[in-house]
Amino acid sequence: MRKIAMYGKGGIGKSTTTSNLTAALCQMGYRVMQIGCDPKSDSVKNLMGGKRIPTVLDRLRDDENAELTLDDIVCKGYGGALCVEAGGPTPGIGCAGRGIITAFEKLDELEAMEVYKPDVILYDVLGDVVCGGFAMPMRAGYARNVFIVTSGEMMSLYAASNIVNAIKNFGPRGYAQYSGVILNSRNVADERTIVDRALEEIGGEVVATIGRDGIVQKAEEQGKTVIEAFPDSPMAESYRTLAKAVLAKSQDMEE
Repeated sequence: MRKIAMYGKGGIGKSTTTSNLTAALCQMGYRVMQIGCDPKSDSVKNLMGGKRIPTVLDRLRDDENAELTLDDIVCKGYGGALCVEAGGPTPGIGCAGRGIITAFEKLDELEAMEVYKPDVILYDVLGDVVCGGFAMPMRAGYARNVFIVTSGEMMSLYAASNIVNAIKNFGPRGYAQYSGVILNSRNVADERTIVDRALEEIGGEVVATIGRDGIVQKAEEQGKTVIEAFPDSPMAESYRTLAKAVLAKSQDMEE
């Protein structure tokens, strides 16, 4: 079982990248679970036909004494993808990181991994803050590999640097390892050069580059991933290439 965390600055296209990665892996025959760890709770939307699914926190808020089952919090999407959204607190109230912790604890309690036996688990995590619940996928054995979605924009690379530093802090405890960056292009001038220079300081390498293409938005307008909506497009092939690169750079937890 491969356990992979996808981090990145909010708005960088992390969820789009992750959901297309999930779709590509499913198309390749892998059983994939994607867990959205962003308070916006829109990570798996395009795997679910554009529909938002109830979050773990939603279900718990509906009835604190309810005996939740996996069917209440795990939805099946495109290609058989197992979709989960952690959810967040009411805006202005509570800690968003706590929602991630609660969701992980509930999935553990219900033995989700033992029941579904996914080949790949993808955690889609907001990387603007890497504290509390947002650091959960890096520690306690949840994820083994961390990939960072970035562009050549300064704030995106700044967030990437912070994430790598957080991983290094957890490193001595044997938690997740930094496995490289995914360049989600924004058509910044000399973008690859800028990213390569930043990586000389941050460390790591570009494991895959995703070009900028309006077909991504067209797919999302249909509530779909590019893999589903435009399977024969060059962009879909880019996501398949990404899937192969991520598999090559990640390890099975049993290895």
